[in-house]
Amino acid sequence: MYRGNFTFQLIFGCLLFVVLSQDLCAQQLRVTGRVYDITGRNPLEAVTVLTTSGRGTITDSAGKYSIAVHDDDSIWFSYLNKPTPKYAVRAIGNAYNFEILLHVNVSELRPVQVMPPSYKRDSIQNREDYAKAFNFRKPSFGTSINPSTGGVGLDINELINMFSFRKNRRMLAFQDRLLREEEEKYIYSRFSRSLVIRLTNLRGPDLDTFMIKYKPSVEFVEFSTDYEFQSYIKTSHQRFLRIKKMMSDFRKDT
Repeated sequence: MYRGNFTFQLIFGCLLFVVLSQDLCAQQLRVTGRVYDITGRNPLEAVTVLTTSGRGTITDSAGKYSIAVHDDDSIWFSYLNKPTPKYAVRAIGNAYNFEILLHVNVSELRPVQVMPPSYKRDSIQNREDYAKAFNFRKPSFGTSINPSTGGVGLDINELINMFSFRKNRRMLAFQDRLLREEEEKYIYSRFSRSLVIRLTNLRGPDLDTFMIKYKPSVEFVEFSTDYEFQSYIKTSHQRFLRIKKMMSDFRKDT
C-alpha cells in the first residue's frame, strides 16, 4: 500500500514538473529577426511588432527586433499604419531569425523634412495670418465711377470708414505693433544669442543685458557685411566689459 502511494506521488510529481517546465519555457520564448522593404535589401526602422498577448516593440535602425511571446501567440507587424497578417508562433520555422519583407519601397518613401527656424518663412506666415491688419490703410475721400452713366461720385464705403475713428485708431495701433514685432524679429534673426555667445562667451544675466543694450538698428542689420556685423559685436562686448568693471569699482569705493 505504501509502495503504491509512493509510486503515484512520484508519477504525479514528474507530470507536474513536466507541465510547469513547459509553461516556463512557453513564457521565456522569444522571436527575433529583421524587417526589410519589398526589395529585401533595405532594413526598415521603427516598424511596430505586436503580439496577440499584448506585447509590443519596434525595430531599430538595422531593422532588428526581439519580442517575448507565448507558444500559442501570434505576431504581426505594422508600418505607416498598415498592419500585416498575423503569424502563429507555432508555425514559425526559426524563431531566432524570423525575417519578413513589407510591401514598401524605401526609395519611393518621401523623406520627412524638419525645417529649421526661418525668419523669412515666419514673416511670410505672419503677414498671411494678419493680412487685414498689415494691409490696412487709413480711409480717405475716394471716388467711384458709375459704369452705366460714366459719372464720377463719392465712394460711400470710404466715406463711412473715414468716420469710424475708434476702429481706425485700433487698427492703426495693431498694425504698428505688428510692424515693430516684425522689425524686432528681423534684428534678432541676425543678432542672435547663439552668435553673441560664440563671439563673446557671455552667459546668463550678462547675456540678457548685452542683447538689449547693444541691439543694433534695423538699417545696420540690413546693410552691414558679416565682417562689419561681427566687429560691431566684439567692439560692443569690450565696451560692455569696461562699463561693467567701472561700475564694480565704483561700488567698491562707495
